[in-house]
Amino acid sequence: MGAQVSQTDYEWVYTEEPHATRRKEILAKYPEVKKLMGHEPRTKYIVAAVVLFQILSLYLIKDASWVTVVILAYCLGGTINHSLTLAIHEISHNLAFGHSYPLANRILGYIANLPLGVPMSVSFKKYHLEHHRYQGDVERDVDIPTEIEGRFFTRTWSKFVYCLLMPYFYTIRPLFVRPKPLTGLELINIVIQVAFDICIYNFWGIKPVFYMIAGTLMGTGLHPLSGHFIAEHYMFIKGCETYSYYGPLNYLTFNVGYHNEHHDFPYIPGSRLYKVKEIAPEYYDNLPQHSSWCRVIFNFITDPSIGPFSRIRRRMKTDYEEKHIKDVQTPNGKTHAD
Repeated sequence: MGAQVSQTDYEWVYTEEPHATRRKEILAKYPEVKKLMGHEPRTKYIVAAVVLFQILSLYLIKDASWVTVVILAYCLGGTINHSLTLAIHEISHNLAFGHSYPLANRILGYIANLPLGVPMSVSFKKYHLEHHRYQGDVERDVDIPTEIEGRFFTRTWSKFVYCLLMPYFYTIRPLFVRPKPLTGLELINIVIQVAFDICIYNFWGIKPVFYMIAGTLMGTGLHPLSGHFIAEHYMFIKGCETYSYYGPLNYLTFNVGYHNEHHDFPYIPGSRLYKVKEIAPEYYDNLPQHSSWCRVIFNFITDPSIGPFSRIRRRMKTDYEEKHIKDVQTPNGKTHAD
């Protein structure tokens, strides 16, 4: 059902990703942008408030009907849990406590993870930072769909299924594309999460556990907030690989819609990304952008010119080039480290 996707391979380019060049130009022209770098003190309070709200929700729905639980898991739990995944995204850049307090950031990541029902905080960080550093590199950037995804999800019905199953692909893809050994921090993440889930089940039963996990899976699947997964880097215009969105859903997603700005300056917290655009509007106003994440999802599913292959792909860097890669510096001049 639906027309066949016309694109049968990635868009191959042999140029560097655009963000490092634009960052350098903006900092040279507007050095005051560097003052925006640093942590956002309010993040820890927002995370604490949202986690407490979700725990209260778990208690309140323990005796609700299954129909009510499913509806709330999608509408309320899915929205809040998706928001928490983007809090974890902020925390992965050490933007909650700053680069001098990596352990505090990790602990807050564990806390933000609790209502999700599934451990992901630490695993997300170890792959996401490579997405920034190696954008488009099919071996290192696990955000890029695999060739199997590109060849299978080629029609309207299958792209609809693809959007439904988006969280599964994001979870499973790294295990095949770029497998890494389990770290101690990941093990702690797993133990804390499983212990929390067991406690919720023992005290309040299966419905709250379902609400958590189903909310996470539905909220990061075919859900309005999930439009950002497609909007950020799928090539809707030939040659353009990153897009921003400046609409109201940014209030629920830590301004992740300011995605060009985020990739240009990954150490500026979401709460201050709008200031980058205000300071240097000539670098962003004329870039292609999305006005609706829901429309992005609809267009992805129905437009035969767009599919999982609609991504820009780069060759891997040579060993010589790799030795000369310099990561983005933090405000104190140190490279990013955990």
